[in-house]
Amino acid sequence: MSIKQHLTRYLGFFLVCFATLRAEDQPQWGTAWNRNMISAETGLPAHFDPDTGTNIRWKVPLGTEAHSSPVVSGGHVFIGTNNHQPRDPKHQGDRGVLMCFDELTGELQWQLVVPKREEDRYFDWPRSGISSPATVEGDRVYVVTNRGEVVCLDAQGLSNGNQGPFMDEARHMTPQGSEPLELGDLDADILWMFDLTQEAGIWSHDGAHSSILINGPHLYLNTATGVDNTHKKIRTPNAPSLVVLDKETGTYLARENEGNAPNIFHCTWSAPAMTRVNGQETIWFAGGDGIVYGYDPIPFSIKAPDQPLHLNRVWRYDFDPTAPKEDVHRYNQNRREGPSNIFGMPVMDGDHMYIAGGGDLWWGKIGAWLKCITPSRDGDADQSSIKWTFPLERHVMSTPAVTDDLVFIADCGKNVFCLDKSNGKQLWQHSAKGEFWASPYVADGKVYIGSRRGDFMILAATREKQLLNEADLGAPVSATACAANGRLFVATMTALYCLEVESQGVNNL
Repeated sequence: MSIKQHLTRYLGFFLVCFATLRAEDQPQWGTAWNRNMISAETGLPAHFDPDTGTNIRWKVPLGTEAHSSPVVSGGHVFIGTNNHQPRDPKHQGDRGVLMCFDELTGELQWQLVVPKREEDRYFDWPRSGISSPATVEGDRVYVVTNRGEVVCLDAQGLSNGNQGPFMDEARHMTPQGSEPLELGDLDADILWMFDLTQEAGIWSHDGAHSSILINGPHLYLNTATGVDNTHKKIRTPNAPSLVVLDKETGTYLARENEGNAPNIFHCTWSAPAMTRVNGQETIWFAGGDGIVYGYDPIPFSIKAPDQPLHLNRVWRYDFDPTAPKEDVHRYNQNRREGPSNIFGMPVMDGDHMYIAGGGDLWWGKIGAWLKCITPSRDGDADQSSIKWTFPLERHVMSTPAVTDDLVFIADCGKNVFCLDKSNGKQLWQHSAKGEFWASPYVADGKVYIGSRRGDFMILAATREKQLLNEADLGAPVSATACAANGRLFVATMTALYCLEVESQGVNNL
């Protein structure tokens, strides 16, 4: 690697860290590269009231299902949803939607509207919308649509014209068999698009969920490849679970080559993370086969290989070594035994990785755990790599939040746990009325999290349990909260809230 490339890489790392320390925008799901669910924001509300509007700056309607977590960048808030409360009358029926709101007012700036895939509902589950969180860098927005397309969007929408090189937005936002709709002021500007199904050979299942990781000129993302509609077969056994694209052009640069697709129990929904180990940058990725992998990032100089490169694996850890490794789909709907899957992201803090996984929520065993692991770059890891293991009550969808001396995790047993980071011992447990799909989010000495029942809790991020506030938001919560610029953004399945201290009344748009 040249001196210039070294300087570019380390300058990029410094800028990411500096942005995190400033704690202004939150342009991706999770903090910086390590994906920790924390923020350095201060002055955030310890309570709010949906009925009186206390500490609520604005509230806006979404669709009827919003599984995407909000991100904030450049004065905009981006979040995925569906089209069951249309904002533009020309778009009718079930669609995936990415909405862009003004951060200060909640006014809708533009939206990406994507028709559903029609071959099989298991490719693009009805009403699930765009469930992937966006990742923003400068004036570019990267997201994976409900159709399994990686798109790069202009953060300004069409307000500054259709920038290209992609110019067929009208056709793209129109269902097959219909005349192309006319582009309007609320429509998105697609700069480029990469179809994971057609160009990478994946097999989408239920809903594409991916949070894109940016490393210099490259995008790293999980593909959401999975089983077919029988839930017993992998129709594309050579499909990649992790791919790398050029962020300027969408060119397909690299993929993992583990050959693990046949062992995916359900789908590949965990997004990659990145940190340094022994001074070397490493991509961390939890596969749908329950294995955690470490890879070398590809060189920045790679532009357009004849065939996608194979990522160099430097580490491998079997999260559930007693689980079956072959013919895994015979365990469908077995709640006692079977393979493990990992839905949340691996979080690196110092020399340790914190990761939660276990049986599949819909098809697998109940057992689940949060583990603290010491990863390396020395090939396969064994159980000596585990620093501690904490058993959860039921399935887990969350990514952990790791602070100075505490770890927070939520599970589908309706619990939020606070653990001692040094040894994994439980300090307290908060039992809720609904299961958790969202991740606990720690900022300003508080833990923010909402349940699938619609209760949103604010707890003190301390060694002793203290419930500061609980509010009924009236709709399930799948999304993780997000803090930026002194505000907290909270999404239910049907609405997005902007919380701010000393705001009075609700500006409903």
